[in-house]
Amino acid sequence: MKAVGYTEQGLSITDPRALIDLELPDPAAPQGRDLLVEVRAVSVNPRDVKSRMAFAASADTPMVLGYDACGVVREAGPEASLFRPGDEVFYAGVLNRQGSNAELQLVDERIVGRKPSTLDHAAAASLPLTALTAYEMLFDRLALPSGSDAGAGEALFVLGGAGGVPSIAIQLARRLTGVTVVGSASRPESERWVREMGAHHVVNHARPLKAELERLNLTEPLRYVFSTHTDTRSWTDIAALIAPQGRFGLIDDPEPLDLRLVKMKSVSVHWEAMFTRPMFGTADMIRQHEILNDVARLVDEGQLRPTATESAGAINAANLRKAHAAIEAGRAVGKIVLAGF
Repeated sequence: MKAVGYTEQGLSITDPRALIDLELPDPAAPQGRDLLVEVRAVSVNPRDVKSRMAFAASADTPMVLGYDACGVVREAGPEASLFRPGDEVFYAGVLNRQGSNAELQLVDERIVGRKPSTLDHAAAASLPLTALTAYEMLFDRLALPSGSDAGAGEALFVLGGAGGVPSIAIQLARRLTGVTVVGSASRPESERWVREMGAHHVVNHARPLKAELERLNLTEPLRYVFSTHTDTRSWTDIAALIAPQGRFGLIDDPEPLDLRLVKMKSVSVHWEAMFTRPMFGTADMIRQHEILNDVARLVDEGQLRPTATESAGAINAANLRKAHAAIEAGRAVGKIVLAGF
């Protein structure tokens, strides 16, 4: 099968060897609850860049990256019950198995959802990783109340609003809760995007956040904060503004944060790693199947829009290097997708 990966870890993305076209044996027949999926489209995430720099590889054991994928089930393992051959599916994969930048991939059905029927494969591939991360953070970690009027009178601040995860988080919070949603952006095009996603207010995260948030004169307490890029300055400002007994969530790997700043407010701090459930095989691992099916429903009902904003062409090494370069340079608004081999 065709695949894209690398045999030398940590090379600059400007080096043609950083990602190369490969010919690899097809995966073995699926066992247990695995599905063998024919990959039709993928998208690229910051996690792909981190993995390229972190995971070892060699000529004998090349590393195939890729997490977001959309495709068609070719075979189902003997214990699989959720899908059958011919079903169109989308998913975000795991860190400890070969990735989706290949014509065929094995994936556990419990982290797979049905593809939204109203989207093509490329648009659907933009959703799984970011949707799972946003959904888990908002409703499983921060425990936002769900319902059109739920949380009315309280506010959610999403720091870094134009990225893939916050783009979905803003939409979910606006569609499924009654909280006031505040997003952040630093460029005119990203501010427009955040407003399109549904934010009631937008602040500039390149400026001191405390002053930016205070100028909004919010009447609602800042009960929930979802930070996708946390540094000491932003943490200090958030700690000063977050409501007593508020909830703070983060997904990045920030510099050490002084949690003592929110001790007297009894603020709870929540990490979200989308890979936790599948990597540790938690008892509620099938929750990701349920979330993705709910995301597909919301898309098909017109309540949630995919965040694919750029097509990088076919799935090959040259195009994936360009996509990685855009992610590294911070130029991406929304998601970069690739389709076909």
